[in-house]
Amino acid sequence: MAEEQQTCRLEHDSIGERQVPKDAYYGVQTLRAMENFHITGLTMHKELIVSIAQLKKASAITNLEIGLLERRVADAIITACDEIIGGKLHDAFIVDPVQGGAGTSLNMNANEVIANRAIELLGGRKGDYSLVNPNDHVNYGQSTNDVYPSTGKLAVLKLLVRAQIQLERLYTALLHKAEEFDDVIKMGRTQMQDAVPIRLGQEFKAYSEAIRRDIARFERAMDEMRYLNMGGTAIGTGINADGEYLKRIIPNLSKVTGLRLFQPLNLIDATQNLDEFVAVSGAVKTCAVNLSKMSNDLRLMSSGPRCGFNEINLPPRQNGSSIMPGKVNPVIPEVVSQVAFNIIGNDMTVTMAAEAGQLELNAFEPIIFYNLIESVETLTFAINTLVDNCVEGITANRARCRDMVEHSVGIITAICPHVGYEAAANVAKKAIQTGESVRSLTIREGLLDESRLNKILDPYSMTQPGISGKELLEQ
Repeated sequence: MAEEQQTCRLEHDSIGERQVPKDAYYGVQTLRAMENFHITGLTMHKELIVSIAQLKKASAITNLEIGLLERRVADAIITACDEIIGGKLHDAFIVDPVQGGAGTSLNMNANEVIANRAIELLGGRKGDYSLVNPNDHVNYGQSTNDVYPSTGKLAVLKLLVRAQIQLERLYTALLHKAEEFDDVIKMGRTQMQDAVPIRLGQEFKAYSEAIRRDIARFERAMDEMRYLNMGGTAIGTGINADGEYLKRIIPNLSKVTGLRLFQPLNLIDATQNLDEFVAVSGAVKTCAVNLSKMSNDLRLMSSGPRCGFNEINLPPRQNGSSIMPGKVNPVIPEVVSQVAFNIIGNDMTVTMAAEAGQLELNAFEPIIFYNLIESVETLTFAINTLVDNCVEGITANRARCRDMVEHSVGIITAICPHVGYEAAANVAKKAIQTGESVRSLTIREGLLDESRLNKILDPYSMTQPGISGKELLEQ
């Protein structure tokens, strides 16, 4: 018992008394949360820790400005917050990311760590809450129900900004490839069957257009995260929050974070409804779907090298087999698709958690933040490796692409308007049966002379929208 007293301090809450490690910056409420919620085995994401410290700092600044905190207490809280924002004391945030209580555990973890560090700065001992109290000082004018969702929005907003940077890099890389491959004619395919010719550059330009739309969706998603319900306290009515605090907290938080932030017109709506997170998750999921579809295409076009499409080469990144010498796999597109599968699953979790809220509060924000943060962050890393380790190094097998066009039956579609559907169908059937090219059969059967056929089968004529058969023959 004496040894325990030397290594622990006694704290109490409404549940009762508990021994807390003497040197711990967290307190009794954090300790109970750690014991109750051993769910993921992970610690809180860095951006959630930094974001909640920024919120606490802005609150202390605001309460100091309006005379509700003594300067010495406010300054100690602000300094403690600055240390956390700078990367210190993160190991004192011990609660699991997935927790009951609508985020109260993280809020109290932050309140206790900040209070105990502030106590130290004032010359006191950890746990002497008469100097700085986690609830009465650090949490002054706040509730978990405005602090926690605002923390989540700040964290997601910062991560979306980073994801946006990677998306723009991918967009630029795809545009460069579209230009590089603009003269590479290849076979287009529908339902995995030969269709009509297309230029490889056109395919990459189409990929870039999908990413351009994703960038626009991310812009809207970031705007969804800029509206914080700080000042709404428990249910959005602002109980226990001073009127001046309500006016100043968001402007002060904008200064602390350097982000454009706004106060919603209806704080009750902003407290009970989480549709913004569903919208953001949807934008991330849509982007993941686009990335995975593109990755599927890259894997197909690079398949082989001898027995597949072999139209493009992906940069070799590592050995592909422990048993097959020389095998190289498309590992980067593969990992991008796997990230996409996980994001799609996370989106369902976010959707159901947002739907499951009742009345004035949604208690399921922890699982929303856990999954949404994972989605945004893994998407960012996936795009980064896709650009650096795949897209920028793609090369085209030009001769292979042209050869497949020349020997494909699909080019009969370009000839059809000039010879009629039935004659074209007969040529296609003979080409399939004999292996002879459509070009040679068309000339041999006297359907078109070589000069006219060359104009019709010109790569750009076959792949450029808006060029009619009449215009071709008049050229």
